[in-house]
Amino acid sequence: MLKLGVSAQSFPVAGTFTISRGSKTTADVIVVELEANGHRGWGEAVPYARYQETVPQCLAALESVRAKIELGLSRAALATLALPKAAQNALDCALWDLEAKQLGKPAWALAGIVEPQPLLTAYTLSLDTPAAMADAARKSAHMPLLKLKLGRDDDAERLAAIRAVVPQARLIVDANEGWNAHNIEAMLACCTKHGVELVEQPLPQNDDDALLTLESPVLICADESAHDARSLGALKGKYDAVNIKLDKTGGLTQALAMAKVAKAQNFQIMVGCMLASSLAIAPAVLVAQMADYVDLDGPLLLARDRSPAIKYEQGLMHPPPAQLWG
Repeated sequence: MLKLGVSAQSFPVAGTFTISRGSKTTADVIVVELEANGHRGWGEAVPYARYQETVPQCLAALESVRAKIELGLSRAALATLALPKAAQNALDCALWDLEAKQLGKPAWALAGIVEPQPLLTAYTLSLDTPAAMADAARKSAHMPLLKLKLGRDDDAERLAAIRAVVPQARLIVDANEGWNAHNIEAMLACCTKHGVELVEQPLPQNDDDALLTLESPVLICADESAHDARSLGALKGKYDAVNIKLDKTGGLTQALAMAKVAKAQNFQIMVGCMLASSLAIAPAVLVAQMADYVDLDGPLLLARDRSPAIKYEQGLMHPPPAQLWG
């Protein structure tokens, strides 16, 4: 018999985090806790408005299936609950954590993957004026891989200003659906000029057919267009890579499955995150062991994190401590 606990928590952002769709000053998350026979597992997720999910909605959805969960839900049966993806993610990760503690085995061993090693993660620069982003890049020059939030007018000026102050940094770009069929060729050419390696979701999810006939020397990665393994077929010919996020797949179980299918279909893999604490990032570290690009810097963008937390050192992300998760 399981005992379910659900709650909402907020973490202040260090300043303001802005993308093409708007700004945030807090990371608002849901937390699922499961207790059984003296063991406790927990998981964190981020309901995301882009996918019509809210914190109250996800909490209510979990409460509505409390009886089914507490009867002893398995990870395999999660999909039968038809939960919002963020709610499913928090519950799935809590089940992984609980199982690891009950069996006395790390989650990576239960998943049948290699023991997690430290990985280089991107560090994200919030969307701002060209001058402000260049200043942020200058202050972050010690980070080997910078991710630039773009998707508005004068992005070319932003790129030029940033590259001028960090000539050696590796750069990736996330337009968050902010470009269009009229400017994408010019923007990809600009990205090429400034040595950008990868561009995430340049066009809106429902308006990305222009990518079928576009030749780009820069890798194009699906984010808002890529949700789970079933979504991959429609991305062929448009995207070179897919961004796997546990909040989109509905948890670690489905994220691992998506990574396997993506590899089989010759997509490169990025593992990303929403604004969240180390608890949400910890399960994603397992998937990140299979990734070509890692973007798991959510805790670095917060004013405070959980304790214990994932350790970051100048872009190097260490595996989560066992006391945190898994």
